[in-house]
Amino acid sequence: MKILVVRFSSIGDIVLTFPVIRCLKEQLPQAEIHFLTKKAFESLTIASNFIDKKHFLETDLNQTIATLQNEKFDLIIDLHNNLRTRILSFKLGVKTHRFPKLNFEKWLLTYFKMNRLPEKHVVDRYFEAVANLGVKNDGKNNQFHIPSTEIVDCTTSYNLAPKSYLAVAIGAQFATKRIPESKLLEILSQVHLPIILLGGKEDFSQAESICQKLSNQSISNACGKHSLLASASLVSQSKVLLTNDTGLMHIASCFAIPIITVWGNTVPALGMYAYKPEKEVKITQFEVPNLSCRPCSKIGFHSCPKKHFDCMLKQDASKIAGEIMNGY
Repeated sequence: MKILVVRFSSIGDIVLTFPVIRCLKEQLPQAEIHFLTKKAFESLTIASNFIDKKHFLETDLNQTIATLQNEKFDLIIDLHNNLRTRILSFKLGVKTHRFPKLNFEKWLLTYFKMNRLPEKHVVDRYFEAVANLGVKNDGKNNQFHIPSTEIVDCTTSYNLAPKSYLAVAIGAQFATKRIPESKLLEILSQVHLPIILLGGKEDFSQAESICQKLSNQSISNACGKHSLLASASLVSQSKVLLTNDTGLMHIASCFAIPIITVWGNTVPALGMYAYKPEKEVKITQFEVPNLSCRPCSKIGFHSCPKKHFDCMLKQDASKIAGEIMNGY
């Protein structure tokens, strides 16, 4: 059987497809597993050892469909479930199993604050798309393979001993998911551990500003200096990760490290919290309680729609810092 698994974006969502891909391969050993995602996420697919062949969408969906027609797939597992993936399966003429996206329930939660979502992680909703194949979630932690060429030696590169430092993921696609610089400074100034800041090139300037303002502490700026996989290697070597709702949170959940998550405009109830089925280590979630405006989006905005950004600015910095210092 030749199976095409589809998830176009983004980092965290793709990482969360890995348990399904692994269980497909392990529980259907004769199956040939193909994976389709955007070209921008090609390097991320290296982190799964269970994909037999990879395909990438660039700009022309029809060209991608024409290429895929030559593969003669028996089944499509649609873990994105949007208009483009429906066009894809229709034009390929292949039987398709889709996961329940629950857009109506998300709409009720974000616009009317009515929570009708099941208490189920999105990974378990993904598994509903393969249930008819007899494939089940085996309850193991997610796996994220980092090639030796992408491993950063934290001692050589940053003079940090493994499992001695706090990794901080400062980036996110949308501003309303990011911990603001003022709040990060308030938290990190109370942390007595070496710190390394992680993010993309777009986060470099903010990280430099934080390092300058905390120059009396042991703090390093790794933003934009490494690939995503190399940044993941620095996360895997850390003692604990402080993160907002972003891709590195989901990557970190593949490693046996504690995770502290700070939630802004999104909420864990949407099902995209850090995935740790085996519960090997502690995951702590910080949210500002009793905010009638949360969640204001299932994804995020470039600025707070209410102009106050209370979901982040009212976070208790001392409690978060205390959790970093005393919880682990």
